[in-house]
Amino acid sequence: MTSTRDLENLLRQSRNGDTNAFEHLYHATSAKLFGIVLRILRNRAQSEEVLQDIYVRIWQKAADFEPGRASIITWMATIARNRAIDIVRRQRPEVDIDDADIEMMASTDSVFEDVALASDVRQLENCLAGLEDDRQNMVKLAYLEGWSRAELAEKFAQPVGTIKTWLHRSLRQLKECLGS
Repeated sequence: MTSTRDLENLLRQSRNGDTNAFEHLYHATSAKLFGIVLRILRNRAQSEEVLQDIYVRIWQKAADFEPGRASIITWMATIARNRAIDIVRRQRPEVDIDDADIEMMASTDSVFEDVALASDVRQLENCLAGLEDDRQNMVKLAYLEGWSRAELAEKFAQPVGTIKTWLHRSLRQLKECLGS
């Protein structure tokens, strides 16, 4: 396992044009980023293609990374998630994914980061188990599958405003449980 400090050093070397360092960064992080993209896109071939585009963006934006602001894996996961959400929006234009949905999914302070990047999976499972069944499903669909509030409202036969409230309460409960 590569440490956060190692990943930051690899990114710094990559920023200076070191392609070997970038290759090491790719191998150390691609499985995690691929998992994030696959959960959102739900298509393996498309996810593999998008992953390559994501690493081009990481290469191009390497100078933008600020270690004090977020961990490197959080920064990279945000780039991956944003790219996957952009593709979902383009493929399903009839679905209303508003900026608030994207901001919640892409926020480095969001519980999704804790969910996607949690090192203690058992703790996460215990926290999710603390939510009501429909809230568990809703959180998983929204933050792991990329469903919009409108899609959730239809699935759970509730107004969009209710879905928004339930998601925010569920996220707050998860954050408290995870100790974030």
